[in-house]
Amino acid sequence: MASRSADSRTGNGSSPAVDAVSLAIIEQLQEDGRRPYAAIGKAVGLSEAAVRQRVQKLLDQGVMQIVAVTDPLTVGFRRQAMVGINVDGDLDPVAEALSAMAECEYVVMTAGSFDLMVEIVCEDDDHLLETINKRIRAIPGVRSTESFVYLKLKKQTYMWGTR
Repeated sequence: MASRSADSRTGNGSSPAVDAVSLAIIEQLQEDGRRPYAAIGKAVGLSEAAVRQRVQKLLDQGVMQIVAVTDPLTVGFRRQAMVGINVDGDLDPVAEALSAMAECEYVVMTAGSFDLMVEIVCEDDDHLLETINKRIRAIPGVRSTESFVYLKLKKQTYMWGTR
């Protein structure tokens, strides 16, 4: 499934309303993204068809994605880094340009020392250097970058549940 920006979820920048049953479905899928709809239905008190419809609606609204999470090292990406970026002027065009780059897995606007934080995943050091030096720094408005190269991935999880 293609990724979506937070602003595209409802068209007005706010998140869609998610009721308690949908939250319970999300929690079931966070435990096991391949859990059968019938099993989810039993856990949350809905029919299989009702679960299927709710899951499709949650996907369509951009509330969640169902994806295979990999360890980048095991699939050929030997270098990861978090890059802090300072911007002159409007952040939106820079964030959009970064979001369009395949190497950028995570793009957030922040408060603090950096205007944007971007997680990038690259094949090797040469790819990392090219991405930062030739592509990120070339985006109009980018004033400066600071890179935090990952030495070892200790924890990567998407099991935070719902609130």
